[in-house]
Amino acid sequence: MNRGKTFLSAGIFLISFHAWSQYVIKSAEELATLKKVPQEKVFVNHTGPVLFSGEYLYYSFHCFNAQNNRSSTISKVGYVALVNEDREYVLEQKIKLDKGAGQGDFFVSADIPSGNYKLLGYTQWMKNNGLGQVFKDDLVIINPYAADQSGLLDTGAGSAAITANRPGPVKMDSSTIGLFLNKSVFAKREKVSLSLRNYKGSLGFGTYSMKVRKKSRLNTLPPMNAVAYAARYLTVAREIDLKVGDSLFLPEQRGELLYGTVTRADTGVPLADIPVVVSLPGAEFVLNSATTDQDGNFYTYLRKDYKEPIAVIQVADPDLEVDIAVKAPRKLDVSDLQFGNWQLDEESAGAIKKRSVYNQIENQFFGLRPDSVLLGDPTDPFDGGVPEVFILDEYTRFPTFQETLVEILNNAGYRNNPGGNDYIRIAQDFETFKEAFNSFPAIVLFDGVYIANHEAMKEFDAKKIKTIRLIRDQFQLANKTYQGIMAVETFDGNYYETYNAQNAVKASITKPIPKKNYYVQTYGTGDFERIPDYRMLLFWKPYFTLEGNSANFEFFTSDLSGEFEIVVDGFTTYGKPISVSTSITVE
Repeated sequence: MNRGKTFLSAGIFLISFHAWSQYVIKSAEELATLKKVPQEKVFVNHTGPVLFSGEYLYYSFHCFNAQNNRSSTISKVGYVALVNEDREYVLEQKIKLDKGAGQGDFFVSADIPSGNYKLLGYTQWMKNNGLGQVFKDDLVIINPYAADQSGLLDTGAGSAAITANRPGPVKMDSSTIGLFLNKSVFAKREKVSLSLRNYKGSLGFGTYSMKVRKKSRLNTLPPMNAVAYAARYLTVAREIDLKVGDSLFLPEQRGELLYGTVTRADTGVPLADIPVVVSLPGAEFVLNSATTDQDGNFYTYLRKDYKEPIAVIQVADPDLEVDIAVKAPRKLDVSDLQFGNWQLDEESAGAIKKRSVYNQIENQFFGLRPDSVLLGDPTDPFDGGVPEVFILDEYTRFPTFQETLVEILNNAGYRNNPGGNDYIRIAQDFETFKEAFNSFPAIVLFDGVYIANHEAMKEFDAKKIKTIRLIRDQFQLANKTYQGIMAVETFDGNYYETYNAQNAVKASITKPIPKKNYYVQTYGTGDFERIPDYRMLLFWKPYFTLEGNSANFEFFTSDLSGEFEIVVDGFTTYGKPISVSTSITVE
């Protein structure tokens, strides 16, 4: 960490337009500025359209600038939702976006009934333009273990309803890239080598997804591909469709947006210009701050990865009696969603029974084919600073936290404050003899929780403390200067569970789902020879980048025979949609 002032604050900085921190657009000037920010649109490539209980839906998420069809740099967070015919959210997942790209999956549990569903993809910024801006595709879920199948029974509407809001034939474009195999017929558990060739040089460079899936005997429309998506969403709005006085969904430009209000505890009056500190606890803690606006609202972005889905939010002044409310954006209005009307029939019974049996067998051996979660880079709570570390088991133990500081730490301890609470100060690490002396307090954290009232921790049981880490630089947090950081780690690591202050609130937050490397089945080592393999999805690559004339892939067939389709969907760096496919037969 650099010496001098290091800023740990994170206010809301949206295109340098301070008034964006308001929910309501208050002037024509604000509206004009907002309309200069491009609107977004989303394509979700997935492994549907038919899902059974016990299966996963895998998807990749592509977010675009609606004005130029290039990858969007606006939103850093995207959302995928599953909605049922009663217009209820069955689930909503949050995913991190890197240059507009993200990926995820969800498991279809036996709690989800059979029926026609809608898969939605969007960002918070897109919600300003309503349902028309949002990606929508049909999914059919079949729960063969439930007695009630009314969601897929004939209601008299006719099967034409599923095609009412979807394109007709599947559109493909093989003029830019092509798929090549050395043969078209394969044996069970045989390796398939596939070559993707780029015919257009740099015009074919881009980001693509690949799936290899058994063709379903159930008569449903295929999922929307990239070419059909581009045609259907060609005319979506290019700017926000709001007016002065309207409420605004804030874009998540610098990470996950966390916001709420601060009011006086006795009167409920909003408090302006109040510094707020947000702690995301843990050994790899995250510390943010914000200042309330004239309506008592505070906003901050969660940019770093965090382990615990908990935020401790408090005002920096420990003597200020306040009420803090953490808020969440309202759900997208889905009352106008139109659903497909796929129905069960007698001809489907055999295919449904077979697939159900295969799923049960596959789930028995799921642990042998695990996906791996990508851990990413560890979060450095000190932003590169190297702390002094005191492992208390290496010293004589003292009963209280205050005594421990006195007896063990030479550079930190309590200072008397005649005008208020005693505070902890960390000695300056002077760079020059001319550096001014200060009496600033330290930032004190217990298991990553910001401690506003240092005096309240004097009698804390020191036997519970594992380590104390010190950084001796100066920091700015919540409009205040601090001398150093003291990070206390307990053996249990869960101080946030018992932390209770009059000026603080603990709130659960929804973490983005983890990014995964998906398992690829191989044969030839003998490890799987006696294990049944009834995979319908032979290969799933949510993202790969094509930057040359070709790319090669390998996968193995399973114990299932029949026709399997290989589909590549994606977009060139210039925004052109690409969809190509070919088939193989397994005998």
